[in-house]
Amino acid sequence: MAEFNNNFLKKIFNLEYQDHHALIYENKYYTYKQLRENTLDKIEILKSNANSKLIVIIGDYDCDSVALLLACIELNKIAIPLIDEKEIDNKLKEINCDILFKYGQISFNNQQNDLGQHRIIEKLISQNKAGLILFSSGSTGKPKVIVHDLQRMLNFYIDKKYKYINILLFLMFDHIGGLNTLLNCLSMNACGIAVKDRKNVNLLAKSIEKYKISLLPASPSLLNLFLISNMAEQYDLSSLRLVTYGTEKMPETLLEKLKIAFPKVKFLQTFGTSEIGITQTKSYKDFIKLENVDYKIIDNELFIKSNTQSLGYLNADNSVFDNEGYFRTGDLVEVTHENGEEYIKIIGRNKEMINIGGEKVLPQEVEGVILQIPFIQDCLVYSQKNPITGQAVCAKIVLKQEKILSPLELKKQIRLFCKDKLANYKIPIKIEIVERLEFSERFKKIRKY
Repeated sequence: MAEFNNNFLKKIFNLEYQDHHALIYENKYYTYKQLRENTLDKIEILKSNANSKLIVIIGDYDCDSVALLLACIELNKIAIPLIDEKEIDNKLKEINCDILFKYGQISFNNQQNDLGQHRIIEKLISQNKAGLILFSSGSTGKPKVIVHDLQRMLNFYIDKKYKYINILLFLMFDHIGGLNTLLNCLSMNACGIAVKDRKNVNLLAKSIEKYKISLLPASPSLLNLFLISNMAEQYDLSSLRLVTYGTEKMPETLLEKLKIAFPKVKFLQTFGTSEIGITQTKSYKDFIKLENVDYKIIDNELFIKSNTQSLGYLNADNSVFDNEGYFRTGDLVEVTHENGEEYIKIIGRNKEMINIGGEKVLPQEVEGVILQIPFIQDCLVYSQKNPITGQAVCAKIVLKQEKILSPLELKKQIRLFCKDKLANYKIPIKIEIVERLEFSERFKKIRKY
């Protein structure tokens, strides 16, 4: 067996577990032995192009894409995982990559821009360190290019205990949460299962049933769709033992419904951003305790400093990192204490705050109240310009199938329900009934209208 220099690769390619399945992608099975052999092949390809440092991997959780990511780790290359979507050309213009890998085909970039390499990239290369470049979602503008010291991130997984379970790889290949799930999975010699169409809840539920998946990392929006679509009644989801959720706020009413629908499942809130990585958490009611990080709260906004945080942006102002190295997350929090420990609750995003003539409104607070109305299946609260107050609170509403109401009738019922639960300025003045809400590629509600 060929030697790997990187400790993470030595761990995951332990001889004892080589016959275990490592990946199942689109119903194709790959053992750790097959993944190892594929990784060795990719290492030889990269070695033949030794001067290439930045490797773009356009793919998914298929064996080739994962193997190339591992090869980049072994050879201290800078990996840039991307999914094939409409923004990909704009993303490629932001970086001077050397090799472009797309679903098994490798090409060389002969059209690099004339900007040279950023000092952060030059430093990683000069130190011969493995790197990782991620892009932010771009929900509020141009996606930011975020650079990580990949080896520093991998140190988090080295001491993971082996546990052969089946895990759904739901979050995207180019997403910090998705990569965290993949690296966790490999470090435990578990099996990661993925389908290409991850917006298809029937396909996801079918995979949970077929492969007896016990760990599901998801977004609240996906979990709500599971409830709305009655997936627990159509498929056998009894193998599920742990559901981790993050990426957006979980409405308390939704969490209560999920616990009733899946009584044997433990629900654990995770926390992380592309800039700081994924943070370990401990739950207390609907609060979490952030572990293994330093944090501070200024004007109710969370600032975090972690061992896995990024080296900075390539194409944006790095002032979001303060002089002490804390990253300004943009998350607004409440604080409570239990048994001498501090817990926080994410109540919304600063950038999503609606300003009604100086009064502040968090969309998630309004959604949490509206979702208590029995005949409402889902909702999205957002802002719209208003000539008098500057902004106005609006809502898109998905009704349960059996309920038929006109927008005017619905508006009256929502106002009546909310009047003793919300301040008047927080109650939506515009209501639109829709068949379904729109979700981003990362399965978060799209608030940009």
